[in-house]
Amino acid sequence: MHRRDFLKYSAALGALSAFPLINRAAFAAARPVLPIPTLIEPDAEGRIRLAAQAGKTAFAGKPVTTWGYNGALLGPALRLQQGKNVTVDIHNALPEATTVHWHGLEIPGEVDGGPHGVIAPGAKRRVSFTPQQRAATCWFHPHEHGKTGAQVAKGLAGLLMIEDNELRALMLPQKWGVDDVPLIIQDKRFGADGEIDYRLDVMSAAVGWFGDTLLCNGARYPQHTAPRGWLRLRLLNGCNARSLTLAASDNRPLYVIGSDGGLLGEPVKLTELPMLMGERFEVLVQISDNKPFDIIALPVTQIGMNVAPFDKPQPVVRIQPVNVFSTGTLPDALAAMPVVPATDGVFERRLELTMDPMLDMLGMQALEKKYGKQATAGMDHGAMGHGQRPMPAMDHSQMHHGAQGASGMHHGAMGHGSLAAGDGKTAFDIMNANKINGKAFDMNTPAFNVARGRYERWVISGEGDMMLHPFHIHGTQFRILSENGKPPAPHRSGWKDTVSVDGARSEVLVRFDHTASPQQAYMAHCHLLEHEDTGMMLGFTVS
Repeated sequence: MHRRDFLKYSAALGALSAFPLINRAAFAAARPVLPIPTLIEPDAEGRIRLAAQAGKTAFAGKPVTTWGYNGALLGPALRLQQGKNVTVDIHNALPEATTVHWHGLEIPGEVDGGPHGVIAPGAKRRVSFTPQQRAATCWFHPHEHGKTGAQVAKGLAGLLMIEDNELRALMLPQKWGVDDVPLIIQDKRFGADGEIDYRLDVMSAAVGWFGDTLLCNGARYPQHTAPRGWLRLRLLNGCNARSLTLAASDNRPLYVIGSDGGLLGEPVKLTELPMLMGERFEVLVQISDNKPFDIIALPVTQIGMNVAPFDKPQPVVRIQPVNVFSTGTLPDALAAMPVVPATDGVFERRLELTMDPMLDMLGMQALEKKYGKQATAGMDHGAMGHGQRPMPAMDHSQMHHGAQGASGMHHGAMGHGSLAAGDGKTAFDIMNANKINGKAFDMNTPAFNVARGRYERWVISGEGDMMLHPFHIHGTQFRILSENGKPPAPHRSGWKDTVSVDGARSEVLVRFDHTASPQQAYMAHCHLLEHEDTGMMLGFTVS
């Protein structure tokens, strides 16, 4: 950036500094104001303090118990600089153990925060690392094995952003909470008592826990007032199990400028943006026309996710331009994107994602019993399970349980071990019912070792299965070679840490530049959190 342009841009940003005073008051009566996470940077000693804690958040006028980092719900946004060390002091003030996983960061396994990095109730943990990767929007969340879904559902999630010189040279919108806006999108379900109704049972173990209320930064259909010009949205699908397809209500274009691992080579123009659970995308939207519009979630075909009200478009956030002008731009070129290396002779590793046929059948029966046939639209009901997998022989008592007990039993007793069949003698273990290469997650036994700095081609298969699996790999940002048998879409051809595996095979080229020991292994898993919690995860080492 030339000095003259820098001075001009800095002056414009200074003029925008008073803008929050406008946007917080001008339209407050219209609808809830979009909450903006507090932006935190390391202090003079390079430290950040995080506390996982319980609190109360108002939903529908009722105080609801929620969990958050440094607050009652969600967490702050952390901004780090490439090449600068940071030390994070984490205090677990929750009534149960947790971990803090740095999702998307390329850091050693000992500080990655997977299920081995347990912080007991009342305990503290200090982690130090130096981010060397490119600028990116990542996030942090718990990874306590068997309880990740529950802890995220209660509210534990926050953004983490890395900046570098390449990003700073671009004149992208960068006024936090004004024209550079985070949108953490999640769905929730509330019980009759108003509390978050999280259940890990046969239905959620099969298709995931999903809600009937869509939240953006913890608020229902809030509004954000923004200056006219280019608006930068940092999007996170923070749902436990729901994929999203985002669009503007007036069909205006979304220009994708970045994915999980950072900026793309050039903007990609879309009108609909599919997002897997755990994925991040950065988009720019032109709002110079001064016309209000919504970011909406369109219906998706994912099993279980098209029941009311999600059988129709759902508003996420209202964007209300005001007569103040932003100076951020949409560059024609964004970042240098290296060519994908040739894969001839690269070691190939195969991972097969499967579900126990019993869970498959019981989960589908429970889903249909609760929501009707619409919930399993598109499935081969003649096969009862996903795809054409044969179902196990069942005795009369098991069939009785599958038809009646799967959704009618006492859910509070489930999710911490086995699920008893209808005769009371047979038990079905949902906590080990989802598998990779025929095995459920084993905390004590890493599945394999990867040589540090060596490329590998991972072939991840969901063939014979009709479930969507967003597959996430710790400790790396990879390139997608093929996704469900097809070349990756242009906006998915950059750096990624999550790939879609949807009834087919996907291939990624991975390399790990840090080590991970058996005691602090990296994870590879489905990021549908209830699949992860019930076994569809493996640990691996890097040396």
